[in-house]
Amino acid sequence: MTAKAASLGVASNRSAWAKVNLTLHVTGQRSDGYHLLDSLVVRAGVGDRIAVTPSDQLELFIDGPYGAAAPNDDRNLVVRAARLLDAGAGRGARLHLTKNLPAAAGIGGGSADAAATLHLLSAHWGLPVPDDIARLGADVPVCLYDTPQRMEGIGEVLTPAPKLPPCWLVLINPNKSAATPEVFSRLEARANAPMPKELPEFASATAFAAWLATQRNDLEAPAVQLVPEVATCLHSLQDALLARMSGSGATCFGLYETQAFAQRAAARVADKHPGWWVVAAPVLG
Repeated sequence: MTAKAASLGVASNRSAWAKVNLTLHVTGQRSDGYHLLDSLVVRAGVGDRIAVTPSDQLELFIDGPYGAAAPNDDRNLVVRAARLLDAGAGRGARLHLTKNLPAAAGIGGGSADAAATLHLLSAHWGLPVPDDIARLGADVPVCLYDTPQRMEGIGEVLTPAPKLPPCWLVLINPNKSAATPEVFSRLEARANAPMPKELPEFASATAFAAWLATQRNDLEAPAVQLVPEVATCLHSLQDALLARMSGSGATCFGLYETQAFAQRAAARVADKHPGWWVVAAPVLG
């Protein structure tokens, strides 16, 4: 935000795009309990929205379809991200979060909010984003990027993925949350095979989906045990090139070749399940 814009109180804003784990391999567990992952992560063109305007104090205002469930104090990753960047200096900013994504849904809503906040306040306060942002959560580092990333370790090892073919996602959530610790607690094997060392490039969405089908989300089966509606979500996406759960659930995605195919599928699912969160969105990057 320019100095002129700041003096006029003009908001700077940024989308906090949904994070989708197209694959999620659990490859081990550290002695401190953190799980090791190997995941192909993309951002989908749907998300929350963060705006910042000048203020003498740090304050957070929340609205949006899922705003009522989001706290506006230090429990919110937006506030925690701001405090991490501020490092106790007492800087002020008015943050406005429009919450469009369901919470605890396996699509990194809070992490994306934190990453967008870091981007905005870094520019607003003229500060660099600190190196230790993983303390906010394992998904926050990957959410700093809008391009596909391979995420390893506990989320802190990031490598740009090869450019993906144009494709669309239909994201669906039965408006049920899946608590990540409970999902991991039901995981039978914690030392599974990673993805191939080198990720290939793909000429089409069909070829990409065929390769993804040879990979996994190791948390899908335990999440189905915890939230049986996940299986119903996956079944409702049978016309997709690939249907899989994202993260620890309960959001599932269907991969489609075109916008038209995705939008038709989203309309069909929404008509059959009016109580679900259903959206079609492009894969970014």
